Amino acid sequence: MNRLNSGNTGQLPSDVQLPRYDRAALKPGIVHLGIGAFHRAHQAYYTEAVLNQLGGDWGIVGCSLRSANVREQLAPQDNLYTLVERSGDGEKLQLIGAVLKTLVGPEDPAALVALMSDPAIRIVSLTITEKGYCHDPATGDLNLAHPDVIHDLANLDRPVSAIGYLVAALQQRFQAGHKSFTALSCDNLPNNGEVLAKVVWQFAAQISAELADWIKANTAFPCTMIDRIVPATTDDDRHEIEARLGLRDEGMVVAEPFTQWVVEDKFSDGRPQWEKVGVQLVDDVHVFEKIKLRLLNGSHSTLAYTGYLSGFSYISEVMSEPAFVNMIKLYMAREAGETVTAPDGFDIEFYKQQLRDRFFNKALKHRTWQIAMDGSQKLPQRLLETLREQLAGNGHIDIICLAVAAWIRYVSGVDEQGNAIEVSDPLAKTLRQLCDDNAGNPLAMVKAVTSLSQVFGTDLAKDTRFIETTALWLTRFYEKGVLATIKHYFA
Repeated sequence: MNRLNSGNTGQLPSDVQLPRYDRAALKPGIVHLGIGAFHRAHQAYYTEAVLNQLGGDWGIVGCSLRSANVREQLAPQDNLYTLVERSGDGEKLQLIGAVLKTLVGPEDPAALVALMSDPAIRIVSLTITEKGYCHDPATGDLNLAHPDVIHDLANLDRPVSAIGYLVAALQQRFQAGHKSFTALSCDNLPNNGEVLAKVVWQFAAQISAELADWIKANTAFPCTMIDRIVPATTDDDRHEIEARLGLRDEGMVVAEPFTQWVVEDKFSDGRPQWEKVGVQLVDDVHVFEKIKLRLLNGSHSTLAYTGYLSGFSYISEVMSEPAFVNMIKLYMAREAGETVTAPDGFDIEFYKQQLRDRFFNKALKHRTWQIAMDGSQKLPQRLLETLREQLAGNGHIDIICLAVAAWIRYVSGVDEQGNAIEVSDPLAKTLRQLCDDNAGNPLAMVKAVTSLSQVFGTDLAKDTRFIETTALWLTRFYEKGVLATIKHYFA
């Protein structure tokens, strides 16, 4: 079967939406670090909409900082790919042309730094996941002991981390007298722009105080809130779309119809008119971000750990069990719901129901294992800040502690049938060792894991109520099993 490319788009079915601009004349204005499925289904989707409606030189050069997989998917297709929106009502297919080129950082780091240093590039955006910031999730400080940070400080001409690439490019702009770019974080981190700014400033200060001062004065780091469920693309997805298109598309991505992007309107050197295509440009992202992280992401992680341990492969399967639905309703109303305040005109009860409906979307095969990845980096913003707020007011913490207990049970590395769990987490070995050292004693296991200050800070390990409640849930999980426990308490 022939691969999709710019020469055969005329063969596509008439119901596939095609780019409406002259792609051959489009020039790049954005470099994106971490060009995975989410970027292609979210930020590139919005930029495509701007190009279709308004034009402009806002083409994207996508960069992978680890493997060549995405480049191998996209380059033979002239970087075209299909975005498939799936719901119970069917599918909507759109061909995305905003990505003009894909690079692989490790193949030629200097070339990527040079591209980011080019004044034509006005935005460098990032979806590098929480662990890509090389920071301590509990404090937000740059981890100077991180191997990538150590490497980049000694070898800034050939960086490996996103932070190293950013500072190397900013240093070249500073030395050349060019304007700075906007560094736009699109990751699920509270105050993500501020987190990015902090680690970039701290890294730059290790190079020179003058460089750090220039970055502070000239580089914008807007905060953003991103929302769209984008499962990992499977071979079955590719086969299905091949049958629909009559062409092979290795770079296709699947997403739910719902999408939201809220961006702090603070840019160094212009931006696409994203507000014309549904992006909310605001002065303060924090209220939207807090609602989303606590209600959506906190619920998602809770469902992922408890669902995986209960034998469910997909979130929609977890939501088919009424006890889990009840648990999440209660979590949204109580633990998370009591810590958020909706902005004027925002129907938060409708939003909660909308979230549960999205989780129930059976057309979207969102794996519990995928959501469970990198929990040590996700828990601080998804669950632990909510926990701290509830502890301070002597509020409800029961389901948060249940979720933390499920995470500990998950990172122990062995499921209820004695099978190995493939735990994908930068602290996986440390967590497994702590669990193994305290096997058979849930309270000791909880105390050991929560002693990791880079995840839990130094306060939570001292909170008796949190420790004992979490240990109680972990005990129940080992005695009854996770599914039986959830059914018993939330049926």
